[in-house]
Amino acid sequence: MTNAQIGLIGLGTMGAALASNIADNGFDIAVWNRTRSITNDFVENAGDLAPRITGTETLEDLVAAIATPRAIILMVPAGQPVDDQINALRPLLDDDDLIIDAGNALFHDTNRRANEAQGPFLGIGVSGGEEGARFGPSIMGGGEKTYWDRVAHILKAISAKHKGTPCATWMGKAGAGHFVKAVHNGIEYADMQMIAEVYGVMRDGFGMSAPDIGSVFARWNKGPLQSYLIEISGKVANAFDSKSNGPLLDIIVDAAGQKGTGRWTAIEAQHLTSPIPGIEAAVVARNLSSQRKERAEGEAIFGAAPVAIGTDQLSIDQLETGLIAGKILSYAQGFAMINAASSDYDWALPLPKIARVWRAGCIIRSSMLDDMATALTRNPDRNLMQAPAFADLLKAHHMALRQIVAVGTLHGIAMPALASSIAYFDAMRTSRGTANMIQGQRDYFGRHSFSRLDGGVGCHGPWAE
Repeated sequence: MTNAQIGLIGLGTMGAALASNIADNGFDIAVWNRTRSITNDFVENAGDLAPRITGTETLEDLVAAIATPRAIILMVPAGQPVDDQINALRPLLDDDDLIIDAGNALFHDTNRRANEAQGPFLGIGVSGGEEGARFGPSIMGGGEKTYWDRVAHILKAISAKHKGTPCATWMGKAGAGHFVKAVHNGIEYADMQMIAEVYGVMRDGFGMSAPDIGSVFARWNKGPLQSYLIEISGKVANAFDSKSNGPLLDIIVDAAGQKGTGRWTAIEAQHLTSPIPGIEAAVVARNLSSQRKERAEGEAIFGAAPVAIGTDQLSIDQLETGLIAGKILSYAQGFAMINAASSDYDWALPLPKIARVWRAGCIIRSSMLDDMATALTRNPDRNLMQAPAFADLLKAHHMALRQIVAVGTLHGIAMPALASSIAYFDAMRTSRGTANMIQGQRDYFGRHSFSRLDGGVGCHGPWAE
């Protein structure tokens, strides 16, 4: 009963996929799920992997089935269920047994759990959805380096590979791994929203059919925009629905779900005073999408927007190049936030390694990440938009992004993420902005003081007299 090299608790979609991945890579694993029938079904349906999988009926059985020192992965819902599972499991373990939370935990919770842990503890971010968990995810580790090293050979083996390099890396102590995963998801929100906004221009502005839009995405996926999200956007647009006898996309309800990681990113960015307007706009857009009743009432009051766009005003090529600019800016915001957290939390987060870990397996994998890793290696403290390779792309493409936002806005097409991204670009290339007016206002009504360009600090205007 003590042959398993690792254990796993929670055989939901992600847990079952990850357990199968571990077994598929030659490691013996013991599994347990609160509902016994789920464990039994998982083992019975494991096929050729069954000899490497030990199903257990109780937590005590699970612990007994794992060789010491033990390592047990938790794949349970974030929040209180994780604490409950740790509290139930820890008394059964030896002092040097390792608990690994591989769910979508809020990194503050991971920080707390690491501090309160009565034994070794890791918090790891796992990205790639069900397919990634089964065949190779991107893995972002957080906790003591010695704990990571104990299981790194398993985590690297099951991770995605980019040209043979495992997409699994230790990020730093405590909640560092879950923090990086949250920012990954924030970038994911922005990327998905910008793609949706460009889809809206093609559908509502150009009157294109879903299959025609799918063909555009498929073509874009062969160029600079090559990425997992562009690839699947084309497949989604091309999907046929036999029930409606038309494109599946046309009958999907336009209300986007979310599990909180994008919201966490937006909230934490405010604490770090790290501007991520494109990501925040994507979170807002998802919230707005759920207000279908209110949106329908608004259309009844104000009328549908005049959305037809002539080809003389905007082109498919401009949509592509504008989306390239938007994508660069969303990554730039995300990496700048990671850099801010690295300093604030004393984590020394390895930005080039993060870019490399994201090259395969994860949802935001993109052909751009190789160049991003190179740029961050040369200067991790420089905003990615200022790195020569990306600065050249933005110089070439920002006008297209500006045109998309301008034309789309004039025609009533909502594009919050693209608009926020061009605003970020303009703010970040303006040496003298307009916050001097805000400082004057703050001093006028609250005596908050201001600094002067000629060197004065703690100054007040004549109104203070």
